[in-house]
Amino acid sequence: MKSFIKYILPLSAVALTLGMTSCVGDLDVSPIDPNVVTQVDPSGLFTKCYANLAIGGRQNGDGDSDIEGIDGGMSAFLRQLFNSNELTTDEAICWWSDEGLAEYSYNTYNSTHPMLKAYYYRLYYGISVCNLYLQQFGNVDATKTAEVRFLRALYYYYLLDAFGNVPWITEPVSTGTQLTRAEIYQKVVDETLAAEKDLAEPKAKTSADATYGRADKAAAWMLLARLYLNAEVYTGSAHWDLASQYAKKVMSESGRELLMEGQNGWTPYQMLFMGDNGESNAAKEAILPIIQDGLTVQSYGGTFYFMAGCYGSDIHPYFDNYTSGVNENWSGVRTTPEFLSLFFGENIPEDQTMKEMQAQANDNRALFWGKGQTLDVTANTAFKYGLAVVKYNNFYSSKADGTGCKNAGFPDTDFFLMRLAEAYLTYAEAEARQNGGNATGAAAKAINDLRKRAGNPNQPNVYNLQDILDEWGREFYYEGRRRTDLIRFGQYTTGYTWQWKGGVHDGRSISDNLKIFAIPADDIFNGNGLIKQNPGY
Repeated sequence: MKSFIKYILPLSAVALTLGMTSCVGDLDVSPIDPNVVTQVDPSGLFTKCYANLAIGGRQNGDGDSDIEGIDGGMSAFLRQLFNSNELTTDEAICWWSDEGLAEYSYNTYNSTHPMLKAYYYRLYYGISVCNLYLQQFGNVDATKTAEVRFLRALYYYYLLDAFGNVPWITEPVSTGTQLTRAEIYQKVVDETLAAEKDLAEPKAKTSADATYGRADKAAAWMLLARLYLNAEVYTGSAHWDLASQYAKKVMSESGRELLMEGQNGWTPYQMLFMGDNGESNAAKEAILPIIQDGLTVQSYGGTFYFMAGCYGSDIHPYFDNYTSGVNENWSGVRTTPEFLSLFFGENIPEDQTMKEMQAQANDNRALFWGKGQTLDVTANTAFKYGLAVVKYNNFYSSKADGTGCKNAGFPDTDFFLMRLAEAYLTYAEAEARQNGGNATGAAAKAINDLRKRAGNPNQPNVYNLQDILDEWGREFYYEGRRRTDLIRFGQYTTGYTWQWKGGVHDGRSISDNLKIFAIPADDIFNGNGLIKQNPGY
């Protein structure tokens, strides 16, 4: 059951042991106290390696943050994964005055950006917890050791993708050695391959399975497919063949299956983002879910943020008496006309409900709301400018009336950090890259399987690379990957503009150095000259 994630652990000892302050460069000033380490429960520490993905502290809500200088909700992994990879693109824009949000939305982030700093240290906090587990308990259980090594590789993957040239740290308390992006890439590949050998055999799971939420071999294969898909960006050398190979392995050997049937009026795509997605057949598509629970996993930085942040009190896509199924409506994040054109072309509807928009798009993935909103993000000063995205909700697919959630204050909706559809599109793209830029045959079928699930009748036999990028957008918007995809297709800094890109209404090209975020200035300062800033900052 979901009780696998128990965040109220004997983890104050973990935080003290790690000597966590504001930056990686400070870690070497707080040596491990063996007397404290012996108090750490190995099961609790193992759980914390996963918990770092789901919550930002050791209490509920904003919590007692693991990261100094920012609350637990704001510093949570999912919240900053979303902000850094969605607000910087055509998919999302936020009008709030919180320091850092405008810089994300306008692509003016730099080395003092507070949220990028939180994201950077959140990832390194996870690495340090994993390092502590491996140091203290790495010889106890081979499967758990493999899982922790995989999680450490996963945290490094996100650092590699976002910050490029980062310190490589394998001890609980160390400044590590800064490596190039290509060197970090190779180490993450090697670590993932090593971990894969002892991970559990892959199988589909629901929350009734004791190992739901834990990585198996399929998670390692999916991470390798991600790495190889982006290898040319990270290293200058492409590995499309390996990306295709591992994606195909996930498709055929993971035990997962695409959810093709909805229930109680909910479409199968909607079911992937609902409060009971860990219990319904949607879970069988998940490769690595981040567990959420309205009673035991209460964070303002998990899927709560994807609901509260994206809904206003006047938005009722599902039921007249409810918005998203959580009782907070923060009215902040909307989308741009350029992104909506992926679903509607030039004929983007205005002043329509979600169901009306789905019908016009002929695609049930079009989970948008236009009533009371303007299509044009005329000014980034109010929620009404821009259509709302209503992809996530806290309702249960087992119910048709909006009942079922455990707590309207926090969602039960798990976040599928990896899901099977990613393998389908990775395979299609990698095959197209090796076939003159066109996905045909089995590669085209992989895309059409997703379009069939979405109820989209347009299922051609050939897809070019632009078609595939657009399909990544339609299938995975608001799942924390748009920036990575735009960069891989050469459309992040130049070649494509959207409203407010670069801080102007009509959008503009931005500097190429912005493809990699700046390493936080604090880490440069505390690195005693050993950590160098990324070019252009």
